[in-house]
Amino acid sequence: MRAAPLLTATALAAVVLTACSSAPTSPSAATGTSVPPSSGAPAPATGALRVETVASGMDKPWDVTWVRDRMVVTQREGTLSTVVDGRVRPVAADLGDVYARGEGGLMGLAAYPDDSGRFVTCQTHAEGGRPVDIRVVAWQLSADGASATRTKDPLVGGLPINPSGRHSGCRPTFGPDGALYVGTGDTARATIPQDRSALGGKVLRVDPETGGPAAGNPFASSGSAAERLVSGFGHRNVQAVAFQPGTGTGWSVEHGSDVDDEVNVVIPGRNYGWDPSRGGETPGGYDESVAMTDLERYPEAVPAAWSSGDPTIATSGGDFLTGSGWGDLDGAFAVAAQKGEKLLFMRPGTGPDAQRIVSVSTPGELDGEFGRLRGVRLGPDGALYLTTDNGGDDSVLRVTRG
Repeated sequence: MRAAPLLTATALAAVVLTACSSAPTSPSAATGTSVPPSSGAPAPATGALRVETVASGMDKPWDVTWVRDRMVVTQREGTLSTVVDGRVRPVAADLGDVYARGEGGLMGLAAYPDDSGRFVTCQTHAEGGRPVDIRVVAWQLSADGASATRTKDPLVGGLPINPSGRHSGCRPTFGPDGALYVGTGDTARATIPQDRSALGGKVLRVDPETGGPAAGNPFASSGSAAERLVSGFGHRNVQAVAFQPGTGTGWSVEHGSDVDDEVNVVIPGRNYGWDPSRGGETPGGYDESVAMTDLERYPEAVPAAWSSGDPTIATSGGDFLTGSGWGDLDGAFAVAAQKGEKLLFMRPGTGPDAQRIVSVSTPGELDGEFGRLRGVRLGPDGALYLTTDNGGDDSVLRVTRG
């Protein structure tokens, strides 16, 4: 059942726990492990969580960030809002060009880490009602939070778009290196994931001031301006990129096809093995039956650090927990599931297992209680903030250790 809105806390039972299984071998530096979310030896106990509804009455809030300590939320149909004392307040912003169809619309956002009041959004863009591209736009929030103006439009443009909105991806995150990382979807076009001159089905690494390639990008010498932005390729529909405290390692979250949602380690210049064109054999089709990481066709591809197996659960946003208030959950990777209607706590390994997920737990307080979960961000107060994705009366949730 779904909890009622208005600052309601849950204090339920301990979590359902899972762990790991063996991974296929690969010459890759990142040895992947498939960890089904309901099998294996138990992980360490995680204790109860407290879940509060801090804002409600929203329609598919996609993402949340903090601009000068003010909570800012995107709603997919093209609304930008702040949340102050539980009240959702509209931000006046020119969003008339947002093409809200299917999985596309006003999607991820991220605040510049310099406390300047600047932030970026990912959004589908139309001109005269015709879909043109998916783009990253830079904004400035006013001092009172009542309005926002575009400062660079686009910061990054030309990401492919599907008129249906399918596989629009697009959540930006600032990395510890100062670069802006953007996970993108392949727009359900077969050749795009393996085409490094196309920006779909990729993890991009961008200079947040210029929109050009960040220093040190793996394809910096390419003659293709798009390829120079690419960090990793061969993805299906990347939903999030997050960075592990202490190591700075990037981890991405990706929607699978019929099987195998994935969590991957972000390794510059690497192929992640999704190719629904089958090496160009079926360029006009979109073969969903191929492996998410096709190690037969691409033996050098990076195996998944974790995969859901069958069925998929539509993993979405993700962020790392950090701080002593989380107890033995400190350092866990919190990943939302839309279809699975739950939150997963994933534990990266150490030493030889540093690029694998070695255990997974599901807290009962967030297992089917709030429906589909979309956004996951750690707040400046150390709490975890989630957005629901049910449509019509969605919420922003605040999660702390009980």
